[in-house]
Amino acid sequence: SLKLSVKQCLIHFCNLFSLFFLYILCVCGSGEDSLDGLMTHRCPLTPSLSPRKRTTSQSKTEPPLLRTNKRTIYTAGRPPWYNVTGTTFKEAFVIGLCGGSASGKTTVANKIIEALDVPWVVLLSMDSFYKVLSKEEQELAARNEYNFDHPDAFDFELLVTVLRKLKKGKSIKVPVYDFTSHSRRKEWKTVYGANVVIFEGILAFANKELLKLLDMKVFVDTDSDIRLVRRLKRDITDRGRDIVGVIKQYNKFVKPAFEQYIEPTVQVADIVVPRGGENFVALDLIVQHVHSQLEKVSLASAHQGQPLPETLSVMESTPQVRGMHTIIRNKETSRDEFIFYSKRLMRLLIEHALSFLPLKPVTVETPQGTVYEGKRLSGKRITGVSILRAGETMEQALMAVCKDIRLGKILIQTNHDTGEPELHYLRLPKDLSEDYVILMDSTVSTGAAALMAVRVLLDHDVQEDKIFLLSLLMAEMGVHSVAYAFPKVRIITTAVDKKVNDEFHIIPGIGNFGDRYFGTDAPSDWYESDEGMDY
Repeated sequence: SLKLSVKQCLIHFCNLFSLFFLYILCVCGSGEDSLDGLMTHRCPLTPSLSPRKRTTSQSKTEPPLLRTNKRTIYTAGRPPWYNVTGTTFKEAFVIGLCGGSASGKTTVANKIIEALDVPWVVLLSMDSFYKVLSKEEQELAARNEYNFDHPDAFDFELLVTVLRKLKKGKSIKVPVYDFTSHSRRKEWKTVYGANVVIFEGILAFANKELLKLLDMKVFVDTDSDIRLVRRLKRDITDRGRDIVGVIKQYNKFVKPAFEQYIEPTVQVADIVVPRGGENFVALDLIVQHVHSQLEKVSLASAHQGQPLPETLSVMESTPQVRGMHTIIRNKETSRDEFIFYSKRLMRLLIEHALSFLPLKPVTVETPQGTVYEGKRLSGKRITGVSILRAGETMEQALMAVCKDIRLGKILIQTNHDTGEPELHYLRLPKDLSEDYVILMDSTVSTGAAALMAVRVLLDHDVQEDKIFLLSLLMAEMGVHSVAYAFPKVRIITTAVDKKVNDEFHIIPGIGNFGDRYFGTDAPSDWYESDEGMDY
């Protein structure tokens, strides 16, 4: 019995020494000397992809683009691909990643994103959907007595709602969880739809409604010792917890929850990935399958030759309007004259557009003490939104006729390689849902940028019939594209040209409005570009 006691003492001593060694590595390790570096295979079959900055549902707000050595990945929107009825062609492809705590799910997700080479992707983390804790539960969490690995710890109802909207391509708001204070922060993060949605979490397969939304289910299988080491490092360095509390929580909650709720769900997985992010063969198979499922889509072809839609309103081509068009369309017009007469047309266009706003009768008393039966805006307020950069030139005209109007900006560029519109910047006033929104762009040729801008407004709860798209010049192709995708949007312009050439320039056109207005190109380079390409 004495030998057994000595043996037990040695075992306990070794365990304590190992934990102390792990603690030193967790606190001091970084870069190639960290535990992750020590556990990386020296000779992987496939070279690892270069690391990149990521935007997840639980991170702070960051610029909506990620740059890899191959391309730029946009994470704040996607092209609004619609058919002629205004419905989307196909829902987003959703990949579910499940696995134990610290199994490497996020690493696998990042490597899938980079290898997919798809420009529109969203990474949604289950960690953002922990329930709001009561005061008593907060006290338990502070003592490491609350089970964060149990299904009851997650807000599955909100999670299913959010993922269902993302799958349909709509924008959603995701809570931001603070792991130090065990609470949700006040701000919520806005995430837009994408071609591919990657959803990762320890209980990603534990809910029947969630499983219905997953097109591909991947289980990340990592050795329990490695998961413990990673969890120690993460919770101590990133979440401000002590080693004793982490080990206590692991033994009491994490390990039993894995065995009871997480490990059994491997049966519903389509593919199991041992060794996580280092299993390049499995990652290649996943990427190939996703590529085979993604459907290549393009903008709906406009109904050329058909009558212009009833939602289109073209200003009367009076001698004055036609005279101003003659001046601004003339390539020999000086920049000063171009700006002057463009501003005059913009003012007339804004005045014309305001006549379509709904008015309600109102009675006022005149200074002479008599009653006048008048009209007043039947709505909360008007907000102007410009599509940068050329649409910004219309803001002065709008502010000149609408006192104290709120303004927003959207930057959309057309990818020269794919022809797809890409959302680069967004700044909108709060509480737009009840506003009438005047969306401004100088020219509309294919309608690609206008389509995406309208989609962004709809994602911010603006009602479709309260959106007014204003442009100095439009092509019939762009008018049809917007009208068939969004039949309730009012389209207002000073003129419509019939043709768009193979380079998507309006014919006869007005040239590159932004360059002519701001003087950024020589006259010989002036041309009518697609509305998103003149930036």
